[in-house]
Amino acid sequence: MFRVTADSLEDYFDFDPKRKSDLQQLDRLIRKAAPKLKRYFHRGTPAGQPGMRMTMIGYGRMHHALKSGATLEWPAIGVALQKNYISVYFSVMAGDAPVAARYVGKLGELRSGDNNFSFVRFDNLNVDALSSLIGEAAKIYGADPENPVRDKKGR
Repeated sequence: MFRVTADSLEDYFDFDPKRKSDLQQLDRLIRKAAPKLKRYFHRGTPAGQPGMRMTMIGYGRMHHALKSGATLEWPAIGVALQKNYISVYFSVMAGDAPVAARYVGKLGELRSGDNNFSFVRFDNLNVDALSSLIGEAAKIYGADPENPVRDKKGR
């Protein structure tokens, strides 16, 4: 399993020198499109709790309500290095649908999931479409910081 061993934002950006520029360009885009989302180093979910263990760059902190009644801290937007690509995760919903759903196939992405997408090189991305998606996610988060998949999908 690919694992980023970083303990800070600086370490995360420096982890893979070949992709540092892609991370930096994406970071600049996110910070420009969503200036109110505070960037931070997300350490992942601790062992023994539900959630993803991986570290990532987070933008805006939110809390997911779990079926158990517990809450899970997670970024509104998260950026994670994977073995062969970079993934971008969105935790907000647009109504009952993932905010990223309308943008599938429009971002220049390598692949997309429920509320995420992945890419290999920043230069492959459609910057205008991605800026719109990030701006929409930030607007939803600003109006309702506890919006996440609040179990609108029964998770």
